[in-house]
Amino acid sequence: MGTPEQPAFTPSRLQSSLYNAAQDLIERNIVASRGEKIAFIDAGGGYTYCELADRVDRCAVALLTMGVQAEQRVALCLLDTIDFPSCFLGAIKAGIVPVPLNTSWQPIELAFALNDSRAKAVVVSESLLPTILKAAALARWYGQIVVSGKPPEDVPDTLPCLAELTQAVQGSATVAATGPDDVCFWLYSSGSTGNPKATLHLQTSMVRTAELFARGVLGFQPDDVVYSSAKLFFAYGLGNSLSFPLATGATSILYSGRPTVTAVSEIFRKLRPTIFCAVPTLFASLLASSDFPGNQPLSLRLCTSAGEALPERLARTWAACTGVEIVDGIGSTEMLHIFISNRPGSVRYGTTGQPVPGYQARILDEQGQEVAAGEMGELYVSGPSTAAGYWNNQTKTQGTFRGEWVKTGDRFRQNPENDYVYCGRSDEMLKVSGMWVSPVEIESVLLSHECVVEAAVVGATDECGLIKPKAYVVVNGDAREGPELTGELNHRLREHLPPYKCPHWIEIVDQLPKTAGGKIRRNVLRSIANQPRRKAHWA
Repeated sequence: MGTPEQPAFTPSRLQSSLYNAAQDLIERNIVASRGEKIAFIDAGGGYTYCELADRVDRCAVALLTMGVQAEQRVALCLLDTIDFPSCFLGAIKAGIVPVPLNTSWQPIELAFALNDSRAKAVVVSESLLPTILKAAALARWYGQIVVSGKPPEDVPDTLPCLAELTQAVQGSATVAATGPDDVCFWLYSSGSTGNPKATLHLQTSMVRTAELFARGVLGFQPDDVVYSSAKLFFAYGLGNSLSFPLATGATSILYSGRPTVTAVSEIFRKLRPTIFCAVPTLFASLLASSDFPGNQPLSLRLCTSAGEALPERLARTWAACTGVEIVDGIGSTEMLHIFISNRPGSVRYGTTGQPVPGYQARILDEQGQEVAAGEMGELYVSGPSTAAGYWNNQTKTQGTFRGEWVKTGDRFRQNPENDYVYCGRSDEMLKVSGMWVSPVEIESVLLSHECVVEAAVVGATDECGLIKPKAYVVVNGDAREGPELTGELNHRLREHLPPYKCPHWIEIVDQLPKTAGGKIRRNVLRSIANQPRRKAHWA
């Protein structure tokens, strides 16, 4: 079991009967004389902490004026611009519960969220308005729609515009009398099956993750400039781009488009972030691109990775190319952010590291007992940012939240140094020849080959109806496709793994299916792998 370290500090405000996260994150910067410092940068320019405070106040008053009341929900279907933190924090300051929605969702998914959350209003970016209108029609949802930006010409001109509503506001907002244990905001988890689950987070959760991880582990400073490829509607992105910079007085770069290699490279050149937060796929794509300025002086001092296990070879190649290490960790929507992480300056590549100060972790077997040293089991974690549960879903709440412990659904083991080593998701483990097989272990061997850029292993049924590992591999442009490369990969696998763990099939593909957050969609791969004689193909 991990031993939690002492937290960096705990503000006395968190111990009082009244606490409002928005007030704390804004006021601490004004009190520290950072009012004229840039808080956010988006395509429209930079916004100081004073300007942010004014925007938050105006959004709070505008939402209340619209008739949205304290403890009611307001959905946010917003791209990463200044309007997201303004509306998110404005709602919290007014005691309203913001519910960020995945901007890549289709109308059917958004319709579910509108009904499930019982949102009284939704604030939507202009480019996403047609999708929200379709979702509202599907859901028969008749709440208020507010447009961030200018509504397209082919939609009703009666929809209110966020800029006009906030400009018409007079006076400042009164801070809602919320307490530390009040629900502050919801985040929908991106489960691979079934409908998304709304996770309920408390007022103190953001500042606790910021102080324990961003400040206590990563060492965020006021002079840092942070860019996160993960969007604000993700738990990972919300911490990286909003609560972490605000809690530490740093500056955050918001980019509304897709984090392509070209876009990210341009951000590096023009805005010169000092902290870069991404997923393994993006680090690999940047290294493989001629557009990436990795051989030029960068302002980066720190990179973080989460979402999927960081391959050791990728991490070492990045560090050799840029001179900056990647601090890998694992978090979840249920815990809000990272709870196990490597430490800057002492990264052990190939591991996830140690529990973040203030968190505890343990690895249990199927009977709920702690596993022996080095054995694999299911990870349970506890800490001060644990969600209150899932909205309107008692069965899954009881299955995940076990007293102070959260069942993560991840399989881990500990190495002799007590570092936690990721083995895969519990629902992705394969039972081959009566023994459990970790897809991550097989993928690590494949990724150690210099020609392999990405790899994913899933279970597929062979001609006898037995489950065997199948590997999908993306190779770099110079790789030799065909029997020769496949033979090299099979040879390497046999050198490092017992026969039952070696893939029964290896298929070279152009790309792997991904979620909006950059995670590999293994459910799609499993579906394709178990359709006879069908070559992998996806959009």
